[in-house]
Amino acid sequence: MKVLFVCNQNENRSKTAEKLFKSRFQTKSAGLFNDNPVKASALEWADTVVVMEDHQRSEIAKRFPKQYMQKRILSLDIPDIYHYNQPELVEILKSKIRGLF
Repeated sequence: MKVLFVCNQNENRSKTAEKLFKSRFQTKSAGLFNDNPVKASALEWADTVVVMEDHQRSEIAKRFPKQYMQKRILSLDIPDIYHYNQPELVEILKSKIRGLF
């Protein structure tokens, strides 16, 4: 399964998730508000898109309505308060993904 993880900047949450789950899924990560934001091609590549907060799902819907309608997009509801690979973030990601897949 190909999973695209998306957060605001692609520095902490989605990068951590990409690394954490790469042995379980084919993974990529992207940000919405950074210098190299997520592209339609990345959304098309993914079987499932995982956002960290609900507003990111809405932003994807605005930017990419066609891809949005064709994808399973899940929100983990993880606030932007963690650093890359922070142990608490890793545990939260594991717990939330376990319940989804």
